[in-house]
Amino acid sequence: MTKQDLINAVATKAKLTKNGAAAALAAVLDSIAGTLAKGGKVTITGFGTFSVSKRNARMGVNPRNPSQKIKIPAMKTPHFKSGKSLKEAVRG
Repeated sequence: MTKQDLINAVATKAKLTKNGAAAALAAVLDSIAGTLAKGGKVTITGFGTFSVSKRNARMGVNPRNPSQKIKIPAMKTPHFKSGKSLKEAVRG
């Protein structure tokens, strides 16, 4: 499913215009991204939790030259943990 498919599904189920659904989706995604950027956590009960994970610095291998080692810096990455209802819906 693409973003446009999701907008169409939201517009149909919520009986909104496509522009209204696109604005609502953009607001939700911006709110999640903004909270994560501040180091916060977003929990949607039954669906899942978005959080920020910290990755330690490590040594890696240059894919173009496997004999060359490169240093990969420490960084923060987004993380998603699915909720019980989502897991049950997927499992069937």
